[in-house]
Amino acid sequence: MKPKIDSTSFGSITVNGETFKYDIIIRLNGQVEKREKGLSKELYGTSHKISLDEAKYIYEEGTEKIIIGTGQTGFVKLSEEAEDFFTSKKCGIELFPTPWAIERWNELEGRITAMFHITC
Repeated sequence: MKPKIDSTSFGSITVNGETFKYDIIIRLNGQVEKREKGLSKELYGTSHKISLDEAKYIYEEGTEKIIIGTGQTGFVKLSEEAEDFFTSKKCGIELFPTPWAIERWNELEGRITAMFHITC
């Protein structure tokens, strides 16, 4: 079941009434888990650019669309390799600043995975 995202502010996101103080991924089954941002930070020295390894971690077989919350002011970007990976999986990808991304998440139906960066 797809959880509803209640709100976000700098440094937090609230999903179904539970507040998380770290970046999250929401899986196809509705499970919320901590983002593995080290997969990108190892390569780029920052978690503001999503690496191929992190893209592979975010993606689940059968995902139709991925929503990326790029931070409160939109700093997170996809690497070219990550973008190519999602394209090869025929998976739509939408990037928005996190406040807009949660609105989009809440309105969409279907097999959707999401990653939300909660700072910058």
